[in-house]
Amino acid sequence: MQLTKKVIDGLKFDGRKQDIRWDTKLKGFGVRIYPTGKKSFVLSYRASRRKHIVVIGRYGVLTLEQARKKVIKTLVEIQDGNDPSTQRRNAQRNTFINFAEIYIERHAKVRKKTWREDERRIQRHILPVWKGLGLESLTKQDVADLHHSIGKTRPHEANRVLALVSKIFNVAVDLGSLPETHANPAYKVKPFEEQSRDRFITKTELPRLTKAIDNADNFYSKKLIWLYLLTGARKSELLRAKWIDLDIQERVLTIPETKSKRPHYIQLSQPAVDLLSGLPEQDGNPYIFPGKKPGAHLTDIRRTWNKIRIEAGLEDIRGHDLRRTVGSWLAQSGASLHLIGTALNHSNPKTTKTYARFQRENLQEAMDNYGSEIIKRSGGKK
Repeated sequence: MQLTKKVIDGLKFDGRKQDIRWDTKLKGFGVRIYPTGKKSFVLSYRASRRKHIVVIGRYGVLTLEQARKKVIKTLVEIQDGNDPSTQRRNAQRNTFINFAEIYIERHAKVRKKTWREDERRIQRHILPVWKGLGLESLTKQDVADLHHSIGKTRPHEANRVLALVSKIFNVAVDLGSLPETHANPAYKVKPFEEQSRDRFITKTELPRLTKAIDNADNFYSKKLIWLYLLTGARKSELLRAKWIDLDIQERVLTIPETKSKRPHYIQLSQPAVDLLSGLPEQDGNPYIFPGKKPGAHLTDIRRTWNKIRIEAGLEDIRGHDLRRTVGSWLAQSGASLHLIGTALNHSNPKTTKTYARFQRENLQEAMDNYGSEIIKRSGGKK
């Protein structure tokens, strides 16, 4: 039948699975009637040797004449090789939620030891806001709004999310999910200013902390925290440490793969050796700090660590501050920045330079003592 407004208004659903009435005036053009009585304009066409039916628009939103014009325009695009079905599938595939999964599987898990942090930030901060949005449709304003929203209470975390978003878009271009000319929407979104954290365990705080560690009820968690404090190794590296990589005789714990992507040889103090020597090996489990599941390593010490902080009255202390304590105390003992960087396996020398302050303070004290000794030896004259 030739579709007219009067004809379309009078059409009723006939019970077929796909009730479409085709127009005799424009080939491939029709109107679909749904069981609810609603109607949509559709176009049937062939591309890549396959038949496709796409919805042009809802009747009532589009007039019959507007739908005809849109169909003619679409047919011209199909003649030029632009298949609307393919474009629609690509749009669905290129939603942010779909590419986030691709990013985790094909990039983060392959290249980053800390891929779980990326996954956590995506799930916690990004997907609740961008879940239904297309990757290509996201703008600098979207990124800035997300960054600002998180930064109201957690500026440091907001900056990490901003860096992650920027990386995701760079990877999308690398993998061909976005054209090379696509502008990264995170580019030039200004991060929040961050104050570098300078917290470490002082000599007066240490007895309270170690007593609280010893009082903890989880055997392996408290031993790991002790080793964290004694070595300054990264927590994730200690969690995955294996017996095969421990050489008690040479007093070395080898971390085969680290954040800096090179092996790290942790030189163990005698207290660290004594701690490790006292740990029992579990049959069939290669890890020094075994978890609850057979053959798995310990995964989470937060519950134990939080109890320790509270008992010690050091609730402002974070886990990473134990690592910082090693660097701080080594600097105060006169160790060189190079030695500190080697001990903590810093890949960036700027990270190690944060401990230079302690060396300057010790140098001042040493020079004061030296000056006093000179005056003393010269009979109090200068």
